[in-house]
Amino acid sequence: MITLSRFTQLAAAATALTLLGACSEQPADIKTGDSQPGTTAPVTAEFSLPVVNPRLGEYIKTLSSDEFQGRAPATKGEELTVAFLEDNFRRIGLKPIDGDSYKQPVSLVQIDPVQVSAMTLTGDSLPAQFTYRDDMTAWTTRVTEQVQLTDSEMVFVGYGIVAPEYGWNDYEGLDVKGKTVVMFVNDPGYATQDPNLFNGNAMTYYGRWTYKFEEAARQGAAMALIIHETAAASYGWGVVAHGSPIKFDLINENKNMDRAEIEGWITTESAEKLFANIGTDLAAMHKKALQKDFAPVPLNAKASVSVKNNLRELTSSNVVGYIEGSKYPDEYVLYMAHWDHLGMDFSNPDNKVFNGAQDNASGTGGLLALAEYFTQQAQPERSVVFVAVTAEERGLLGSAWYAANPVFPLEKTVVGINMDVMNVYGPMKDMVIVGLGNNNAEDILTKYTQQQGRYVVREHNPEAGIAYRSDHFNLSKKGVPILYAKGGNDHFEKGADWGKAQRAEYNSCCYHKVGDEWSDDWDLRGAQQDLMLYYQVGNELANSRSWPNWHEGNEFRAIRDASSAARKQ
Repeated sequence: MITLSRFTQLAAAATALTLLGACSEQPADIKTGDSQPGTTAPVTAEFSLPVVNPRLGEYIKTLSSDEFQGRAPATKGEELTVAFLEDNFRRIGLKPIDGDSYKQPVSLVQIDPVQVSAMTLTGDSLPAQFTYRDDMTAWTTRVTEQVQLTDSEMVFVGYGIVAPEYGWNDYEGLDVKGKTVVMFVNDPGYATQDPNLFNGNAMTYYGRWTYKFEEAARQGAAMALIIHETAAASYGWGVVAHGSPIKFDLINENKNMDRAEIEGWITTESAEKLFANIGTDLAAMHKKALQKDFAPVPLNAKASVSVKNNLRELTSSNVVGYIEGSKYPDEYVLYMAHWDHLGMDFSNPDNKVFNGAQDNASGTGGLLALAEYFTQQAQPERSVVFVAVTAEERGLLGSAWYAANPVFPLEKTVVGINMDVMNVYGPMKDMVIVGLGNNNAEDILTKYTQQQGRYVVREHNPEAGIAYRSDHFNLSKKGVPILYAKGGNDHFEKGADWGKAQRAEYNSCCYHKVGDEWSDDWDLRGAQQDLMLYYQVGNELANSRSWPNWHEGNEFRAIRDASSAARKQ
């Protein structure tokens, strides 16, 4: 194992597809919310401005300072960040997880596709090839220096979904071993806008491109290709194909050999050519894919592509501390925030540091502030865990490592509460619950939100699948009920339009840019509001016998229920 002293300068251009899974993908005002039908109505209780911890600003300012060099994993910035977190965990009295250490080592690999061929095609009415980045993009997540796929038979598999709770199986009766599967992005609910199909307009896990690649691999496909459509994906082709191609992944024993040999996307225009080859078109295939009796369609084509990689293995750390429960120490309420950001841009002569003040020094500072507040209260009956994860910006990898190698059993984890980008614009009337309607832990948060004189809303664009794009998602996939919530736009004094303008300005000037810096003008009253809500939810659950769960029909309910025996009293 090689532990690098720093990432390459390419950290500044963090992978486009990696960033599709990082920090909730913040185009436009994607991290904010607006009141929508069916959400809790505004309440009239007296507005409150609690202060959980006056040191919150100090923590954020320190973590986002130039000294911390943008907090990229496996750099000097990581060394400083992890030491800062450990020192403060120790000072405030959290228990370590390994002797006197709070570090959970995380093994990563950087995969740099230095050469990707065009995709050559055979078929009666097909072009000779699809050009890399113009017509298609491809990579391998296998930890290998080269993959060569030759004459792989292509088959259209609709949405590429196997969802038993929705009675849906696009692979039924099909053997795709060694074949290339081609599929639509998102899910049938979004495509039809039918509220009774999947989750209607709101994307389910089955609509995420990550799921589609995972399912294709489970089915034995050699290559998995998603048809890009801007509205259904919620981002343009440039995001998919024209950023840095570098991938980061976890290192495991099988070197990801259980994944498809090749993963990738093709343009809508490329898909039209594949469908024309069998005498049909995109619109007709959309209709076919939505039929309950859908059967996969051979495309009478074969594809070949090769990828050559440079590989680097990296070591990073999650930082984990906890308060041991007084009565039920083997049951856990978990708080999570990612400490990492994008590091340094060595090509920038004026400002080299991606400080990541909002994203996510604010959440990490909030984690510290909340942990300190908890240690000043009566000892909870259940244990309370604080996890600062690495490599979120590289594809939610630190949280994925924790989910695969949990320090504390996930079946005994009561709830997970994620903090990714805190509100720095002042007190808000609305509280955005990402994925609102998924589990009953939201009822507790709603209760305390109303006590603050506020109301809850869902995220602005649930069709974009934000609930599957931050660290909490890796715990969701293991069945842990999750809350991912934050202050919205409706400023208590200045109104919703002002709040939206602040979010839009941040997205324009600063998100994943060197301009994401600490400002003395920030109004952290809103962050303190939200920290109090996080505390109240966690504290109630840490002193109860309640086990929140996903609602019936949710894609993670069956996973949670499968471990129910571990939670019997």
